[in-house]
Order: sequence, then structure tokens, then C-alpha cells
Amino acid sequence: MNKDDIDIIERENCFRGFYRLDRIKLRHRQFAGNMGPQLTRELFVRHDAVCVLPYDPQRDEVVLIEQFRVGAMDKAANPWLLELVAGLIDKDEQPEEVARREAVEEADLILGPLWPITQYFPSPGGSDEFVHLFLGRCDSSGAGGVHGLPEEGEDIRVHVMPLAGALAALGDGRINNAASIIALQWLALNRDEVRGMWS
Repeated sequence: MNKDDIDIIERENCFRGFYRLDRIKLRHRQFAGNMGPQLTRELFVRHDAVCVLPYDPQRDEVVLIEQFRVGAMDKAANPWLLELVAGLIDKDEQPEEVARREAVEEADLILGPLWPITQYFPSPGGSDEFVHLFLGRCDSSGAGGVHGLPEEGEDIRVHVMPLAGALAALGDGRINNAASIIALQWLALNRDEVRGMWS
């Protein structure tokens, strides 16, 4: 099936700020071949996102950032999450440009080559956000400190960890967000190839 199998009956904008919320009335073709009943769904409309895991293949270290996340406030004992460098594509930029810009803004890091990991929808049941996920080669030797753009309220602490330590934090639940889990698991599976190419 494809987009031709969707009948949009009505689309109403309910809220427009930095993000947008739309209410959509639609029908879609069912697997039996007929059109299903009318459904009403709210859609959280977001800019696409770019996430990058900075990796130093010489030291076998990753650079993660820590910042407060309002979405974790009610469901986590600690809403300051360990994450990847990330940002939104909110102007005319390619995903690779966003990865490099955000690495400077959030971690004061200059990235070398970027390795595309994957692209995915993090929550397609209610959001149209699409994530571009990269591994970025870096020199972690001088990384650290607190960074971010004050005008955006950013207060971001940089952590340098051996890959083994980051994987342990993944295993015990200290790292609990999708992009970080996906990127670290990918790196664990592809570490030897990456180090071979980047060393």
C-alpha cells in the first residue's frame, strides 16, 4: 500500500508554536482491501532531527552530553539524560551540516568524517518526526566542560567515556533514550570495522 490508500477527510491545525499539533480525520485501506472506518488522530508535527555519536577510534571513547529533558521529568528519577549531540533541521541545511553545527554548539567538538548509521521514525503513532543518525569521528582528548547556546536556555555538560563504560551505562539503564541506545548498540556491533576504517 502507499499514500494513495489514505483518504484525508479533514485536517485541522489545533496549535502552532515552535511545534505544531494537527487533528486529522482520515480513512485508510485495510489489509482485506476495503477502506476502513473514519479515524480521528492528533499528529505532533516536528522538524526532522539529527543525532550524532562522536567517537574517537584511537582512544575507543565516545562523547555524550547531559542535559535536562522536560519529557523525562514525570517519569524518571533523574530527568538530566545522557544523550547524543542532536539538533533539529529547522532551516535550509543538510543533515550532515546540522550534525557538525550541533557538535560545536553542544560539545565544542569539530567532527571529522560522518558515518551514516540509519534513519528512523521514533514515534510514528503520533508524531511525524524523522531522525537522521550518524557516527562522527572526533578527537576526544580535550573534550569536556559545559556548553550550549545561552539564548536557547541550553546548559549542556559533556562526558567522555570509554565505549565499554557507555555500553555498561546502557546495560544498567543510565542511558535510556532511543537515539543513544540505537547508536551505541550499532557501534558495539560495528566497532572493529569503524576502527579499521578510521584508524
